[in-house]
Amino acid sequence: MNAPPVVEWTEAGRPRSARWRSENGSPPPHRIVIADDRTRADDAYKLACEGTALLWRGDFHNARQLLTAMARRIDRRPRKAPPADATQAFHRHRAAQNQRARILGMLLIPLDAAYAVPLHRAPDVREACTRAYGPAEPVPAEPVPAEASGTAEASGTAAEAEDDAAPAATLVSLRELLALIGANEWRKKGVEIPALGGDRIHPHYGVFSPARGEYVDLVAEAPLPSQELAFDIGTGTGVLASVLARRGVRRVVATDQDPRALACARENTERLGVAGQVEVVEADLFPPGRAPLVVCNPPWVPAKPTSPVEHAVYDPGNRMLHGFLNGLADHLTPDGEGWLILSDLAEHLGLRPHAELLDAFTKAGLTILGRLDITPRHPRARDSSDTLHAARAAEVTSLWRLGQRGSDR
Repeated sequence: MNAPPVVEWTEAGRPRSARWRSENGSPPPHRIVIADDRTRADDAYKLACEGTALLWRGDFHNARQLLTAMARRIDRRPRKAPPADATQAFHRHRAAQNQRARILGMLLIPLDAAYAVPLHRAPDVREACTRAYGPAEPVPAEPVPAEASGTAEASGTAAEAEDDAAPAATLVSLRELLALIGANEWRKKGVEIPALGGDRIHPHYGVFSPARGEYVDLVAEAPLPSQELAFDIGTGTGVLASVLARRGVRRVVATDQDPRALACARENTERLGVAGQVEVVEADLFPPGRAPLVVCNPPWVPAKPTSPVEHAVYDPGNRMLHGFLNGLADHLTPDGEGWLILSDLAEHLGLRPHAELLDAFTKAGLTILGRLDITPRHPRARDSSDTLHAARAAEVTSLWRLGQRGSDR
């Protein structure tokens, strides 16, 4: 991995620099001003909208309150009437989400060399940051120039920073830091999985959580073609591999190419007592060989992800979907089955016609052996205020049982 870039600013008349961390790939801010407990929400919001980042030097709890106040100002802005076209509604929704993230991401928090927050009433975030970023690195990378503004006089929104302000080894947006804290709590608490008898899966930061359990239920209920061997393609947390192992599949090869997912799956299968049945390997889609059962739960929406965790939701150009389908026949035994777990949300949004999916099956030399459907249980499917409510309310998740065309089955 490349070392994080370095951002520079001026504080109390002195040049400062720190590493820049952004899990969603946001570039280092070009302009930084200092903010503290006396910074007004209206001023902070205006600066953030203009692209100016605010480095917080006040009370940590007050920073959280300021972030909430900035979010309220975004929510109060007049909204355009939603377009009748579902595809346009989706793209407008995504654009609004990205703009909101950009504005709220402008409130920055310093971290010291050990990932501690040198602010009053700050929580201990060292474990959460280490798990997300890896061990702290004391040597800074090459500087990335930034417009040096940063004094309180230049911003007009905050009091002058003290000369002895704690040096920052890293700057991170408060919004991201709160996400790290929340993800670390979920990792410790885990997500209860009924298909695992109530045992829990513990998602790592950046690995998609199986909070929507209906797709897991499909894998727990579909008739097994064999208990000898199964491949789980794109295993993520290892939840589907673990369900298959608990159902009696003697050997499961679970693949992924994300280091966080590989570590997460290994930890979960060990915790659940199925590590002896599940082999977690690094691979782009398929492992070598053939299996009587190959399972894949690819991202459901063909759109560009904007953060690591979104790679489990958005699949640009249906890359993983088509990669799985086009390689499936070569990795199935003659009487084997491929289980494709896929929501039809993209169809309701006009992003992938149903006929296109069926055509992809045919072009890949596959035939449909059966299909199991389930409707979503998550609250957003019932939230009529959601911009995408009509599509979410109509959504169905399916487990497609696919076989090689021309097999003896």
